[in-house]
Amino acid sequence: MTSPYRAIFQAPGSKGFFIAGVVGRMPLSMLGIGIVTMMSQVNGRYDIAGGLAAALALSGALLSPYTSRLVDRHGQRRVLGPAVAVTVIAVIAFLVLVEVDAPDWTLFVCVAAAGVTPSLGNMTRARWSELYRDSPLMHTAFSLESVFDEVVFIVGPILSIGLCTVWFPAAGPLLAALFLALGGYLLVAQRATEPPPHPREAQAGPTALRSTGLRVLVGTFTAIGVVFGAVDVATVAFAEEQGHKAAASLVLAAYALGSCLAGIVFGMFRPEGPAHRRFLVGVGFIALTTLLPALAGNLWFLAAALFVSSMAVAPTLVTAMSLVERFVPRGQLTEGMTWTGTGLTLGVSVGASVAGAVIDSSGAMTAFLLPASAAVAALGIALLGHRRLRSASASASAPAELDAHPSALEAEPGAHRT
Repeated sequence: MTSPYRAIFQAPGSKGFFIAGVVGRMPLSMLGIGIVTMMSQVNGRYDIAGGLAAALALSGALLSPYTSRLVDRHGQRRVLGPAVAVTVIAVIAFLVLVEVDAPDWTLFVCVAAAGVTPSLGNMTRARWSELYRDSPLMHTAFSLESVFDEVVFIVGPILSIGLCTVWFPAAGPLLAALFLALGGYLLVAQRATEPPPHPREAQAGPTALRSTGLRVLVGTFTAIGVVFGAVDVATVAFAEEQGHKAAASLVLAAYALGSCLAGIVFGMFRPEGPAHRRFLVGVGFIALTTLLPALAGNLWFLAAALFVSSMAVAPTLVTAMSLVERFVPRGQLTEGMTWTGTGLTLGVSVGASVAGAVIDSSGAMTAFLLPASAAVAALGIALLGHRRLRSASASASAPAELDAHPSALEAEPGAHRT
């Protein structure tokens, strides 16, 4: 491990909450694609499969910001445990209902309830921010989080699709629920590094979305979420058309691998230039390279195209998180980060649902035109909102930051708080 990554784990308890966060975020890559693979195994209907994955993402988009706001207000331990329990029970109920061939509407109710749990990755990012808010090490910590987001998306689809196709159809979603239960328990047990709660009176407004810069980020990532959701469903269908359905997990792993490698390199260096400009460059690269999968003629070309198109994902996410940390007050940090994820999951819900319908009517190759169009739309939103990102970033002046974040007065720049 290189020196910057080794340095961030000098803080007591950092290894514990980091490991818990990695385990607990596995459902991000396993549950939705597991549901798609499971339902395609059970009844072969991609419209229902894509609709259920979309309902799961939409539920998370609607419920997780509210849950995250409760986390900011009452603390991770008091909120995360019950939220994880609701999600695990809902997933198990879904699997039982599929087994007994229950009506479709009951399946949608279960996946909707499963969206209550906020991202455990944002829970750990909030802990890193508590430790390294005024230190360059926070960039390294956020980069590592994004790298392991991608590691999860390498390992998760392989596990979920592989278990669903080789063992039994429900194996992938079931393992995702077990990972969430274990990761959630381990994270709430890490009391020493839990960020302090911020009561209602300490929160500067009804929602973090009052920030114009945050709204631009959410809009951009909603379009990028369409890319992710459509690529997942279209890749599974394309692999099935090619006669190698299980290979979809390897193709999606290549999609995550490019971002993972880019994130590792990105975290080793302190980035130069304004963050809002780096964000725009990253979205532009995503838009340009997402056109490549629509040209794929076989699984090898598709894997290579997705590998290249993913290389800007982790750096762009890291830059977005640093902007969120600047745009919102400390008492709404988890909520602010969750709104960015909400944009992604909302886009995933649209992308998965529309891609499923396109596949049923026109085939997988036509469905790959959807992520290409969505990536161009993301670039358009970022360009239109560039001035707002720049002005919001500039308005986060040093005195205001010190008022909003008293911890900045407690340590010299570069020091971390334990």
